[in-house]
Amino acid sequence: MKIEVRSPTRVDLAGGTLDLWPLYNFVGSAKTVNVAIDIWTQAEIEETGDGSIELISKDLNLDKKYINLQEALKDTDPKLSLLQKHLAYWKPKVGFRLTTSSQSPVGGGLGGSSSLTISILKAFEKLTREEFRDSHGRVHVAHNIEAQVLNTPTGTQDYYPADLGGLNLIHYDASGIHLQTLPVENTPFAEQFLLVNTGKAHHSGLNNFEVMTRAVHKDPTTLKALHDIKVIADEMSIACLTKGWDRLPELFRREYEARVRLAPAFTSPEIEKLSDVSLKAGALAVKICGAGGGGCVMVWCPPGGRTGVAAACEKAGFQVLAARTVAPLR
Repeated sequence: MKIEVRSPTRVDLAGGTLDLWPLYNFVGSAKTVNVAIDIWTQAEIEETGDGSIELISKDLNLDKKYINLQEALKDTDPKLSLLQKHLAYWKPKVGFRLTTSSQSPVGGGLGGSSSLTISILKAFEKLTREEFRDSHGRVHVAHNIEAQVLNTPTGTQDYYPADLGGLNLIHYDASGIHLQTLPVENTPFAEQFLLVNTGKAHHSGLNNFEVMTRAVHKDPTTLKALHDIKVIADEMSIACLTKGWDRLPELFRREYEARVRLAPAFTSPEIEKLSDVSLKAGALAVKICGAGGGGCVMVWCPPGGRTGVAAACEKAGFQVLAARTVAPLR
């Protein structure tokens, strides 16, 4: 039996960082808005017919074989950390070959590792015939596994677009997580959305942990920036629900300003250069992806202006990614 699962990555549109517990409680409640994109991660599992286990990561150029599960879990190679956490969680009773791959740039800020975690979980669900009750259950395990790997607090917003696709409005409050997934058809994303890689990897755990530490210590600048990001995300959610797409450039500009106030490390010389190049070429706004500091930037182009903005970015030495939004998967 061969199992193949692939999951999209995402661009976060507003409210990032507030998906991190307990930050959303510090501002009462919060929303995060993101959209799935067709930069995919993949997990394949084939039963081996015996108890042996083979772990293959195409991205890490890794291929290791073990006589059984116990031997696989004993390996001290740090590159195996994510896969080992999945093995420890599932404790599969059959031998198998697991192959993983990702199209997402390393440190791109697109939630690539979170998407891969969802792909691996779904593959093991099929192998073990033990399915999660719903998306929330799958996401709960996914973000705990990644916290074990990263040894840092992890949010949850990245896992929902990987699991469900679409345009996601995620509401966090004291009662839990509430989700609404919208279609991407008849939206301006196809014409105005442009994804560009700055060429410098980011480190999301570092930036988010710095923000959390300052918020816990009640730093007024941090709390004000988080409150502003909450308000912007609320307005972004309303714009998506009411198809008020003309509001997006203003919201992206406000989000950019608030996020840089939250932590100067959210921007970088590469991001500032890309912003300058794209805006001079006619772009309406830019949106830092993920925790920033590098990685990818979403550039919002005017109708009919996408090609010109893309050409200007490429001329300046940036990589334009051929990414499009992904419709809801269910």
